[in-house]
Amino acid sequence: MAKISPVSSKYIIHSTINIEGVVDKPDVIGAIFGQTEGLLGADLEFRELQRSGRIGRIEVNIETRSGKTNGNIIIPSSLDKAETAIIGAALEIIQRIGPCNSKIKVQKIEDVRISKRQQVVERAKELLKQLQDTVMPDSQELADEVTYSVRIMEAISYGKDNLPAGPAIDESDEVIIVEGRADVLTLLKNGFKNAIAINGTSVPETVKELSKKKTMTAFVDGDRGGDLIIKELLDTCDIDYVTKAPDGKEVEELTKKEIHKALRDRVVPEQVKGEVQNVRREDVRHEERREERRDDRRGPPRPPQSRPQRRFEEPKEQRKQPGQQEKETFKMMCEDLVGTRGAYVLDNQLNILGKVPVAELLGTLRSLPQVYAVVFDGIIEPELVRAAESTHVQYLVGMDTRVNPAHSRVGLVTLAEL
Repeated sequence: MAKISPVSSKYIIHSTINIEGVVDKPDVIGAIFGQTEGLLGADLEFRELQRSGRIGRIEVNIETRSGKTNGNIIIPSSLDKAETAIIGAALEIIQRIGPCNSKIKVQKIEDVRISKRQQVVERAKELLKQLQDTVMPDSQELADEVTYSVRIMEAISYGKDNLPAGPAIDESDEVIIVEGRADVLTLLKNGFKNAIAINGTSVPETVKELSKKKTMTAFVDGDRGGDLIIKELLDTCDIDYVTKAPDGKEVEELTKKEIHKALRDRVVPEQVKGEVQNVRREDVRHEERREERRDDRRGPPRPPQSRPQRRFEEPKEQRKQPGQQEKETFKMMCEDLVGTRGAYVLDNQLNILGKVPVAELLGTLRSLPQVYAVVFDGIIEPELVRAAESTHVQYLVGMDTRVNPAHSRVGLVTLAEL
């Protein structure tokens, strides 16, 4: 009999066999040929198919235990899908092998080409990685890599507040104020060496002093947080120009062309003061509407004498304060997060359960049980405090806070306090 080449096999029929007695492999193979003879017609006769090489050698693996024989049957096939499925179904009609009752069950028909295709894909990935690791980069890639590395190394800590900054702050007549270290590095990468980060919304004294001597341009993210930072800078510093990243983008995400366009389109503070005030009024109206909805859900107010004392009226001294070890851990994590817009979620052993963007922090708190503390690069807002109270978070650690610590049972800690 001809034997099908493993190379030409397209499908493999995998089946199990259970026999109520003791038989040998030749008995099983003989039963397959004998009991299917004439069943499927001349074109699908097992003997003819094997003789022509359209099905391969039938492999039978059996073992006998306690007077019963169990095993599996493997048949390679180069027929098409339908014919291979018919061959598999024909095996299941065999109910006796020798003098013993038997049962054959086809488990699956494997497409050999799929597994081969997967092997090709995996091997191609390995070869491509080797090629990328060993191939010599072109001149432009080398130049870009060296330039980028040098510019990143040029980042310094400036002033008594140790603010991330470019190396040309002192010799430059103009200074660009950005939000975080990542923004400074982005500007450095694109050739701007006169940027300095404020690391939060509280304007450091170093920046206030610089604003008295230099031409200052505030360059902030294109979101509501950027508007709040502009307002803080205009209230505390002598700002000459203001510009923003495109709506929904952060400075660290901008390309060189977008950075140049934003700086060309900078405006004087008078043109943005009205927008900032509108943002503040909208925030106030939004908070008022939220309070009204909360009052509506509560129903009519109770008489003043029967209203219990609110929790934020408790003396501040009774608030839970972090221990020394917790303070050190919080401080280290805060410094690690500066400029990243990220947040660490901690358990009660101060282990990091995960790191998420600040924008996703509210949803994370509502979905994660048993969060002990949150350390993040941002401002502690009332909405975040309420979410932390409802999920029993013990500490919120941020760069700054807009909530009086005495007004919440959650421990509110800022970087300045650490």
